[in-house]
Amino acid sequence: MKNFFDELKWRGMIHDVTPGTEEELGKGPMSAYVGIDPTGDSLHIGHLVSIMILKHFQACGNKPYALVGGATGMIGDPSMKSQERNLLDEETLEHNVKCIKEQLGRFLDFGSDAPNKAELVNNYDWMKDYTFINFTRDIGKLITVNYMMSKDSVKKRLSRDSSEGMSFTEFTYQLLQGYDFLYLYQHHNVRLQLGGADQWGNITTGTELIRRTCGGEAFALTCPLITKADGGKFGKTEKGNIWLDPERTSPYQFYQFWLNVSDEDAEKYIKIFTMLDREVIESAIAEHREDPGQRRLQKLLAKEITVMVHGESEYENALKASQMLFGKATADDLRSLDEKTFLAVFDGVPTFEIGKSKLPMNILDALAVETSVFPSKGEARKMIQGNGFSINKEKRTDPNGSLSEADIIDGKYILAQKGKKDYYIIIVK
Repeated sequence: MKNFFDELKWRGMIHDVTPGTEEELGKGPMSAYVGIDPTGDSLHIGHLVSIMILKHFQACGNKPYALVGGATGMIGDPSMKSQERNLLDEETLEHNVKCIKEQLGRFLDFGSDAPNKAELVNNYDWMKDYTFINFTRDIGKLITVNYMMSKDSVKKRLSRDSSEGMSFTEFTYQLLQGYDFLYLYQHHNVRLQLGGADQWGNITTGTELIRRTCGGEAFALTCPLITKADGGKFGKTEKGNIWLDPERTSPYQFYQFWLNVSDEDAEKYIKIFTMLDREVIESAIAEHREDPGQRRLQKLLAKEITVMVHGESEYENALKASQMLFGKATADDLRSLDEKTFLAVFDGVPTFEIGKSKLPMNILDALAVETSVFPSKGEARKMIQGNGFSINKEKRTDPNGSLSEADIIDGKYILAQKGKKDYYIIIVK
């Protein structure tokens, strides 16, 4: 069994730890938790670092708890936020919790009979009947305002030039998160909380609460906030977050995100976001450095994480789709793509429309009269005769041929290709 602390250390996944944490982990199996606020109905890759830490924790023989914050999600964590978040209603939160549970099941073993099987808990279960009076009497008196004000998440919000300031609701967030730790400590013997570096203040409020309430000793371990080598925000693209939900971010787009990371980021990410052994990773990095142009490291990273999140078959589909633009994809490969992936692969290419009633149509008329794939029939004829033109990944060499309904993909698309790189979509209506 691997040593959890050592495993995280070589992967670059440790930012801060409380004194004695490493020694405590070395004594044998522990229980630890990561908290996730269900502010949406899908996790995104910004959540993955904490989830991967929990996955490693379980792989090293420990018992992981995933806490979905049905209660704290109603308030919103002020950490790293410049303004207060919208409060969610109970129905929305219930839906979000259900979706997140399903996604977490791809990373953690919840269903086996192993003593260290993962447990999923929802802090709404123990907060819903806890009255405000009782909470402030039992918990509020144990943590001073001075202590709460000293937290970076609070100081940063209060130091900004903002007329809105910080509500009492958000100010109390760290007490609620601290109580989560206390509750899990008392009822499930959870003595370690894991999370991102931005959670350090909230987590240590929990360890302090445990100490002051029952004289217990609890521990904290945080991972660094992930950054990109160019200084850009990790997990963000022009179109927004990279989600784990395939309806929000298709497996193809998900795969492409990892495939297109820089060499420097690939060396860092493959340690953080895969379960590959150290020897395999170091060998892959060395091989990549010998010939970076092959992008072997990015391909390995993209494969491992796409399989983990979406499964082997979706990875194969994403790989097939990726080869559509640059590889040796076939007409059958093209027709096997679902519409969403097809449109994602050819996002941004010029599009034209043709009425279905006009088919069949002479190919030269279709390409140079009805559409502007070619500026003239003469140029179209020349490229077709020169074996440089394809419809749906199949060469067309007869300028007297036609486009017909048989060429339509997904009931409405025809893909035209000039040379190796110029694509056009003809939408048939």
